[in-house]
Amino acid sequence: MSIYRQFWLAIVGLTILAFAGSFVVSLYTARNYIEQQLYMKNVDNAASLALVLSQLPDKDPVMVELMISSQFDTGHYQEIVLSDPSHKVMIERHYTGDTTGAPAWFVRMFPIKAAAGTALVQDGWKQFGSIKLVSHSRFAYQELWRGIQHLAAWFLLAGALAGLLGTVILRFVFKPLNRVVEQAEAIQDRRFISVEEPRTPELRSVVVAMNAMVSRLKAIFAVEAARLDELRRQINHDSLTDLPNREFFMTQLREQLTAEEAATEGSLALIRISHLDQINSSLGHQLTDRLIQDVASVLKAFADEHGDGFPARLNGADFILLTSGDHDPHALASALQQALESGLVPKWSQVEELFHIGVTGYKHGEELRDELAGVDKALAVAETKGVNAVHVLSAELSKTDHRSAESWRHELSEAIHDGRIRLERYPVLAASDQPMHQESAARMQLDPMGPWLTAGDFMPMALRLRLSSAVDMDVVQIALDHLDQGVQEIAVNLSADTIADWRFNDELIALLNRNPDKSKRLWIEVPEYGAFRNFDAFRSFCYHLAPLGCKLGIEHFGHHFGEIARLAELGLDYLKIDSNYIRGIDGNAGNQEFLSGLCRVAHNVGLLVIAEGVISEAELNSLMELGFDGATGQEITRRLQT
Repeated sequence: MSIYRQFWLAIVGLTILAFAGSFVVSLYTARNYIEQQLYMKNVDNAASLALVLSQLPDKDPVMVELMISSQFDTGHYQEIVLSDPSHKVMIERHYTGDTTGAPAWFVRMFPIKAAAGTALVQDGWKQFGSIKLVSHSRFAYQELWRGIQHLAAWFLLAGALAGLLGTVILRFVFKPLNRVVEQAEAIQDRRFISVEEPRTPELRSVVVAMNAMVSRLKAIFAVEAARLDELRRQINHDSLTDLPNREFFMTQLREQLTAEEAATEGSLALIRISHLDQINSSLGHQLTDRLIQDVASVLKAFADEHGDGFPARLNGADFILLTSGDHDPHALASALQQALESGLVPKWSQVEELFHIGVTGYKHGEELRDELAGVDKALAVAETKGVNAVHVLSAELSKTDHRSAESWRHELSEAIHDGRIRLERYPVLAASDQPMHQESAARMQLDPMGPWLTAGDFMPMALRLRLSSAVDMDVVQIALDHLDQGVQEIAVNLSADTIADWRFNDELIALLNRNPDKSKRLWIEVPEYGAFRNFDAFRSFCYHLAPLGCKLGIEHFGHHFGEIARLAELGLDYLKIDSNYIRGIDGNAGNQEFLSGLCRVAHNVGLLVIAEGVISEAELNSLMELGFDGATGQEITRRLQT
């Protein structure tokens, strides 16, 4: 029962109790007063009538009866009786109409019994008789009943006013409590908000305690996230330069060569500090470390400038840079050489020979060892060319496509218009060995008779030409069609630029509102880099889609773990961990500790944790022991097919 209902019941009960008390007290008081007044009236009127009759000279019976009748006919008397000295009735008058003037139950419960008035009638010195007079009580009942009605009306009005006023006051008082409830519900949705402190001292203490708890929770998650982020960096980054280490880079390169959504081609650049051992002997350990850090700083700045670069330190003297997309290796080699010369030569003029660079291109699907062998060969050639030299392994590199931008725009637009988009589905298995959902990967056929391209083949150009929103809208519609065809739950991934498009958001919300049942079976995920690059847009996207029932998540997660506290405010449902951290997890104790901590923090804020790219049973078993809620990859597909 709500507190408002309880309050109204209390008001009704108090009103009834107060009315009952006032009713009884006022009624008995008024009745006693009326009985006393009626008795006095009876006595006075009986004496007056006896005096008038006593003054009649001959006591003519007709005159006596006329006098009594005239008095009775005034309508104020219920009974007048004249008796002789022997108590024999001589004349009597009785009123036979309604004598109550109020409801019968009221008269029965509260009878008015006023004593009759009596007086002697004289005939000279002799007693002529006695007169008995009783006044009507119906007027008393009428006034008494009218007073009770007025009293009841006043109590009803006062009770209603008290209830309404109390309701208004309760609503005002409960506003801080309602905000505290919203705060608690927000905590359940993994959002941490503070509430303004009310003026009421009792409520202020509750709000202060809740705000303090929210602050402590945010601090705990922030500290734990920072600790795990630091652990991640220690495991996967070089301690001197803070660049990714060899093991982490190899995992990244392997994913670029094998992942479905990876770009179809790219470039590798291997940078070596020349004669590092001699530099260390001549300059000393401290200056050598500074030189290594300067090389790392130049590579970081170069990668940031190019947007898709991924630098790493392989060992003491060797650095490597991975770039994906349709880049010219020659242009990359020239730009990288210029950046290193401008960033290092002026500061390290005492070192005659600073670096050599080897560059080669790669294509999706090629073997890792072949790519590493190629870039190593390019570096070997560069080392024979002289000081600070660079070499590109091959003079010409074949490209996967020579389409111009306008050609891309035309073919992409036609493919979208003709509906030449489809989804390849891959299973996601829960830790309980039950299917969680199906992950979908977009495919597009640019030529009606041509091959179906992966997202890595066509999405970069779709993003550049601002066609990604149309592609993603078709993908969502196809996913809803799959749900119509018996698929239990399906996941689609949207690009970072798409979620920042307000027109797309409006169309998506309208589409999901038209399909409320299917929306609850739809999983929508955004790549980690896109979510953090457009964080405000991603926050708005999550807040608008969460009420529709679809599940929201981030894929390829793991590079911004230090900012997981920001995700706790968005009400996300799951994280898909980048396969870079999954590969070989059964033999990587450092990453096992990191991923175990990641699962604990994610579970504390209500997030499911799903592994990407699981390729072996050993990896899957290790992940389940670390606390993962689900997994996808070749091993999952193989397990469900057998």
